[in-house]
Order: sequence, then structure tokens, then C-alpha cells
Amino acid sequence: MNLLQKIFLSLGTNQGNRLQNLQLAVDKIFEQVGNVIQVSPVYETPSWGFESDDFLNCCIEITSFLSPEELLIKFQQIEIELGRKEKTTSGYQARVIDIDILFINDKVVRTNKLSIPHKDIDKRNFVLTPLADIAKEFKHPVTEKTVLALKEACLDTDLPIKLSECLNNPPNDFNLSKYNFIAIEGNIGCGKTSLATMISQDFKAKLILERFADNAFLPKFYEDQQRFAFPLEMSFLADRYQQLSDDIAQYDLFADFMVSDYHISKSLTFAKVTLPEDEFGLYRKFFNVIYKDMQQPDLYVYLYQNTERLLQNIKKRGREYEQNIQPEYLEKLNKGYVEFMKSQPKLNVKVIDVSDLDFVKSREDYLKVLIQLLG
Repeated sequence: MNLLQKIFLSLGTNQGNRLQNLQLAVDKIFEQVGNVIQVSPVYETPSWGFESDDFLNCCIEITSFLSPEELLIKFQQIEIELGRKEKTTSGYQARVIDIDILFINDKVVRTNKLSIPHKDIDKRNFVLTPLADIAKEFKHPVTEKTVLALKEACLDTDLPIKLSECLNNPPNDFNLSKYNFIAIEGNIGCGKTSLATMISQDFKAKLILERFADNAFLPKFYEDQQRFAFPLEMSFLADRYQQLSDDIAQYDLFADFMVSDYHISKSLTFAKVTLPEDEFGLYRKFFNVIYKDMQQPDLYVYLYQNTERLLQNIKKRGREYEQNIQPEYLEKLNKGYVEFMKSQPKLNVKVIDVSDLDFVKSREDYLKVLIQLLG
């Protein structure tokens, strides 16, 4: 999964209801690409490089997990959805909507299809003027000049005229910070780490990830479950308790809340599936001592995914020691999670079925998950 990126875009239109075209583009970018952080004022300017009706232009700042290539595809799809026609001649032409990528963090991309930073950004007042309204101190990653410096040095003599009308920034009503601690749980391969990571980056939350990769017993367990189940579960319990205790206790001044990709209760769920009855009885005594001292999450999220999708995800991520996991094992784990949730009436539980969602690649699916979190 890509990291969250800061992206600046230029939007332009000179056909139809121009102001509406810009607003629809901003709305679709929010719905399909990422959060809209800032929207500049709207400016009117003569067509640039060809004779046509005057354009309305604005710039916006967004954040997104998509790669530059994925962003290009998304923006082209949005342009088509809003009525842009395929070019029939070379050069510039009138258009319902035009979405140009100006900057993506400090990336420099030069391919046949992409040029980032935009190659003509220093020549266009209709881009630099609205961009300076929202990012005057942002530095061009190649020239290292600020947007304001680029605007002041621009030789374009056409000065954009600011309109009194403004665009609306799509509402982001996902107030997850009303929770102090969110724990995201689910079966192996359901996407809990991806979702926790996305939420932490999108909402300035402290991220707590399970450090399972350092457990020396895990590969041995998948080779010989009967022999290594008890030491594996005990080591996981100790590690989870230590990490959660430390991370929850450490206050992060720059985070609004905490989100983790596990909850201490998963230790009990896995142990019940993997351990024989006598060993599980002993294990539960240790667990109960630890559990009563743990801070409980304000929201416990369980991501349900059907077994077929889980197996596909497990195969796709390619961890060698997971490739022999059987469907029966995953089904037992799901049953164990359900039993735990039913046994905890005081726990604020939210079950979300993600079997038909891909919230990593699809912004629309991600928003559906966020809506359910607050529903």
C-alpha cells in the first residue's frame, strides 16, 4: 500500500455551466480519489494557446494513497464522466473539464504519459494565481522555487480575474477523533493492518501495529501446530500485552486518537482454536489476569470477510509460512471471534462485512467503511 501523498491539481473548464463543472469535478475527486484539503478561489481567464471561450480555473489540494499512474487514470475517468470528449485534433481545445496534476509531494516523474511537476507550471498565470492562494510556500522539487516566486517571475501577461462565486469543499464528516482508541480486528488476511494504516494517515491518529513478524515460533507453528501452539500463543500474549501497554501509555501530542490493527482479545481467540482443552484452561488463567488490566477500546471493529476472499488475500501477500492455511482453520477463527464479541456486552462492537469491498484500491469502498464506522 502506498503512503498518503499531498497532491496539487489545476481544474479548468470553458464549456457549459462552467462553475458547476468545477464543483462536480471537486465532488468526484473527493468521492473517487481522496480528501479535498483546500479549494482555491475561482478565476476567469482567456483561453491559453488557442482561440476559444474564456476559462474558469481553480486549484485544489488533496491527499490520496494512489500512485501517479493510478491518479492519472482516475482523473481521465472523471473527465469522461463529466462529458469531456476525446481529442480529435492536435494542440489545445475547448473542454468541459480539464484536470492537471501539478505536484505530488516532491516527486519527479517523467514518462510518455506523465510529467510531474507539470512541465508548463511556470508559464501559466491561470495556474499559478489560484495555486498561490493555497500553497504559496510550496517549493517546486526541481527548481526549489516557491509557488509565490514562480508567480512573481511568470511572463504570462494574461491576469486572471477572481470571481465572487466560490466552490464548496466536500464535507468530511468522519469525526473519528470522538473515539480515543479504536481497535480493528478480523481474520487472517482481512485487511485490518491496511485499514488501520489508512485511518491513521487520513485522520492524524497514532498507529499501533502488531509486531508479529518478529515471533520466532510462528513459522514453526505452521509446520507443527501441536508442538508449537502453546509457546506461540504465550509469546504472542506477552508481546501484545507489553506493546499495547507501552503504546497506549505513551501520549502523542500530534495525534488526535489511537488506532491499532489488533486487540489483546485475539490472543484468547487464537488460543482456543490452536490449543488442546487442558492447555487452553491454563492459558486462560494467564489471559484473565492480563485482560482485566488492559485499557479497552472505545470502538472494537471486526472486519468480516468470507473464507474464499481471505484465502485469495493470503496467497496474494505471499507470506511463505501462511500458504498452507486451511479453510477450516479460518472458519474456526471467525467462530472464535464471534463467540468473544457475544461474550463482551460492554464492548462497543462494530461488525463490517468487507467481503465485496476493496477499501485499499477503491476510494468509494473506503468511504463506505468509514460511514459504517460512524453509523
